[in-house]
Amino acid sequence: MTDDTTVSLLIVDDHPVVRDGLRGMFENAPGFRVLGEASGGVEAVALAAELDPDVILMDLRMPGGSGVEAIATLTRSGARAKILVLTTYDTDSDTLPAIEAGATGYLLKDAPRDELFTAVRAAAEGRTVLSPAVASRLVSAVRAPGNEPLSVREREVLALVAKGMSNREIARVLFISEATVKTHLTHLYAKLGVKDRAAAVAVAYDRGILG
Repeated sequence: MTDDTTVSLLIVDDHPVVRDGLRGMFENAPGFRVLGEASGGVEAVALAAELDPDVILMDLRMPGGSGVEAIATLTRSGARAKILVLTTYDTDSDTLPAIEAGATGYLLKDAPRDELFTAVRAAAEGRTVLSPAVASRLVSAVRAPGNEPLSVREREVLALVAKGMSNREIARVLFISEATVKTHLTHLYAKLGVKDRAAAVAVAYDRGILG
């Protein structure tokens, strides 16, 4: 983050009124700094590389390149920024691709102001943030019929995943190899009936494994 308390932001939305509203909201709140705005996914990728924000607030459906495509591009490029989707859409066809592409969280635009502030701070810290409606959809989509318990090590790995750590960071914390981390992830994904990190965290919270 910019310093110990300030979270820097890039706002991405194709509606100028929405961008203005979000900029005003965050600039009038302590602990946030808006570095720039983009009106589409292509512009967002370019500005993210230039400005290096802590968090990108990303809309999904935009004429200038979709949010999902931008999220995937940023994830592949190894961008430092955490991406928090902020949209009006909560359908499975929007939610799942965004999470799978690498979004840290997913909120709806009707979220209360304080909830949005809290979510941005959590995203900056690498924590997964999902609105209740989105979490329910995600859990329903990936819930597995089996209930095979996770091992102690698998729970440790999952807890570190929930903190936003990479495989390399998890390996360093647990004093194991990255290959071993990947093996544990493969096993816990299978047990939880999921295919990615965000879904694993969502299901684990739903089942009380985390939290």
